[in-house]
Amino acid sequence: MPGEDGAMGIRIYKPTSAGRRNASVNDYSEVTFRHRNRPEKSLLEPRKKTGGRNHHGVTTAWWRGGGNKRMYRRIDFKRNKDGQPAKVLEIQYDPNRTCHIALVQYPDGEKRYILAPLGLKAGATVESGPKVEPNIGNAMPLAAIPVGMEIHNIEMTAGQGGKLVRTAGGLARLMARDDRWATISLPSGEMRQVRVECRATIGQLGNVDHQNVSLGKAGRKRHLGRRPHVRGKAMNPHAHPMGGGEGRSNGGRHPCSPWGQLAKGGRTRNPRARSNRRILRRRITKSYGEAKLRRKW
Repeated sequence: MPGEDGAMGIRIYKPTSAGRRNASVNDYSEVTFRHRNRPEKSLLEPRKKTGGRNHHGVTTAWWRGGGNKRMYRRIDFKRNKDGQPAKVLEIQYDPNRTCHIALVQYPDGEKRYILAPLGLKAGATVESGPKVEPNIGNAMPLAAIPVGMEIHNIEMTAGQGGKLVRTAGGLARLMARDDRWATISLPSGEMRQVRVECRATIGQLGNVDHQNVSLGKAGRKRHLGRRPHVRGKAMNPHAHPMGGGEGRSNGGRHPCSPWGQLAKGGRTRNPRARSNRRILRRRITKSYGEAKLRRKW
């Protein structure tokens, strides 16, 4: 249903309050029953909150805590029930991820949740296997997918389940393929090789307008389980290396943690990861671009 700005997917209300002025919401036009939350009870699990603490009770992820209680929906990332066409019963909202999920039922009566691609509607049929047609929502090995097609939920190891491209609006593309390896282009700009036995699902993931939603007020952020985040330059000098100064200072040094560790420009990937050798082109980052420019000159 279009919002007041005429765009599909996002609804903008009149600024009746300070919180409404800059806020927008998802109209959930892709969800089958928008005004009823009716998940499949047999596929639900309780999800315990950690508050950002590990098993020692030490904070390892900052600014987390509170938020609405959620039940986890078990998602079929493997899509390994071959040769049985499943009917899509409905498209549902999932509080644990940004994309929507689809409830499907197989001829033997089993129900499963899968990630809902863009354009998948209730009543459609999806299949999995090496000999199915490359239609939206069908899962198949990369060896059977035509080159150039849009894919998501890509496995990195055959039979392990999809690991890549699982967020709202996610889209990868199969660029090339030989007898053993398939080359895919990821949304980050990275280009990597994956074994042709690995499975992927056809199509782009739905809920594309998720990135355009503006929360508008701090309360909606708290509902998501995110606590206030104070900038280091706004603190006193005894609390943070970037704190203090006369007036509004800009830190006076490179961004760092409260213990002086530099916060930007470092490598975040394990240099000993075995899958590094299959990366043909690194993802485009600011630090990577600057380093490439320095090498050029």
